[in-house]
Amino acid sequence: MEILLLGFMTGLSLILALGAQNIFVIEQGLKKNNIFIICLLCSLFDALLIGLGIFIFHYFLFLSSPIVILILNISLVIFLLHFIYQKISKSFGVYKYNDDEISADSISQSIMKTLGFTFLNPHVYSDTVFFLGNFSKSMEIVPKITFGLGASLASLIFFFILGYGAKSVSSYLNNSLAWKIINLFIIFFMFLIICFVSFTEIYPLIF
Repeated sequence: MEILLLGFMTGLSLILALGAQNIFVIEQGLKKNNIFIICLLCSLFDALLIGLGIFIFHYFLFLSSPIVILILNISLVIFLLHFIYQKISKSFGVYKYNDDEISADSISQSIMKTLGFTFLNPHVYSDTVFFLGNFSKSMEIVPKITFGLGASLASLIFFFILGYGAKSVSSYLNNSLAWKIINLFIIFFMFLIICFVSFTEIYPLIF
């Protein structure tokens, strides 16, 4: 029970930070857009990466290669720039939100965005694969499994609370003005992430 709780608290502490993936889940919750699928996929992807980290950690050391990290960070910046462009086009371009139906994505679009926000983010690997894998590498097999289950349970609970918590307040925000304000916040936050990744991750690796 102690190992399960340790895994849960460790996993929770890693995903509480307000990152791009969490902002994406909140936005989709506010839009009531495929919330269950998005929360479930985020949880399953986290569980997959946690499993990779705690069971075959030493086989994935190549992911810490500077070249791999550089490619992931550049891919993340490109992905976020495209995401910002879409937000600017919808909020300030010719596109107009319908107050009765706020720009819903198809299931396939939601899946692709979830994949992007999860697997193009190097910090997902550092948190799940490397930190949790390194933290648990000296554990025996049963404690490893228990630790991984605890961390995975934290992700499952967190993402569903995040998505459906956002949905619970969405009725107050279902209008074009509110979504322009929300998108301004999202654009600003994603831009900060781009700046952070560019100057702290990409620049040192290139120069």
